Amino acid sequence: MAERKTAKVIYQKSLSPILSIFRIAPEDGSEFPDYKSGQYIALSRDNCRLTKRVLDELGRKSYVYELDENGNPKKGTVTHSYSIASSPYETKQNGYLEFYIALEMMEPGRYGRLTESFFQIEKDVDDKLQFVNKITGEFTLDKVSQGFKNVVMVGTGTGLAPFISMLKQLQYEDHRGIHHATRFTLFHTNRTTQELGYHTELQAIEAAKRIDLLYVPTVSRPIERDYSEPTLGIGRANNILRFLFDMPLKEEQDYQTARENGGDVSKAERLLNMTVKPKLPSRLTKENILGRMNPSDTLFLTCGNPLLMGDIEYIAQRQGFRFEKEAW
Repeated sequence: MAERKTAKVIYQKSLSPILSIFRIAPEDGSEFPDYKSGQYIALSRDNCRLTKRVLDELGRKSYVYELDENGNPKKGTVTHSYSIASSPYETKQNGYLEFYIALEMMEPGRYGRLTESFFQIEKDVDDKLQFVNKITGEFTLDKVSQGFKNVVMVGTGTGLAPFISMLKQLQYEDHRGIHHATRFTLFHTNRTTQELGYHTELQAIEAAKRIDLLYVPTVSRPIERDYSEPTLGIGRANNILRFLFDMPLKEEQDYQTARENGGDVSKAERLLNMTVKPKLPSRLTKENILGRMNPSDTLFLTCGNPLLMGDIEYIAQRQGFRFEKEAW
């Protein structure tokens, strides 16, 4: 069984109240295990508010805090695995692992047990965490992308993490004389421009042309200025893909299914009316993007929200693409 060790948070960048970039380093000054971009590591904290699942009379589940004899939430250790956003060369050079983490919300007022603890970290006061001294995972380019001329990466929210690690490592390797002929197209969606972590860095990687990268960032909760920004698209990643392939939006499809099968039409209609219509960055056209996606030699990779990954898988398979997702 892998050893558990203590690390310290050495850097935190807040992108929004619910999204941050964290860097950690071993407290004892040792090195992290070697790893490949796309892999993950288990992290834990000891002061997490513990929860339990309960079912109501209709069998619907929810989560409530476990309480002690005084009625206060119990606290304990919670462990969860996170994809690594730093690249292997950064870890070798600088000694840290980097993570792109969102504050999970199970339901209003109840946050993910471990991420809530992360977002309460205070530098030099309460900045310790534990990690399992083993990095693992099969979601790596050497495992999944061999033989493909084009790789399409679709990251929703913090699902960008394995892809930014891959792209930074590929650019570093090109500098070292290891060249890659694969073409990469990256779609990344988050709620706002502030939450598009690594946006500037990805633009720089694309502009440097060390690797063949097309970067397609979009926001799902746009404000007025976002519509006129030529490098920024609008809408969720799955609906951007549906737009590219002339498919109905996910919410349009769900509404039509509800009408045909006697489902909750009012709910489906409400969600459809709330849907942000997809729009590509004005610097790009459908033809620009689709020219990089021949089904015979293109692999789709995705990581992020499970529901969106499910729809992205559906889209990819309908269009005849090979598909892989990050799943632990």
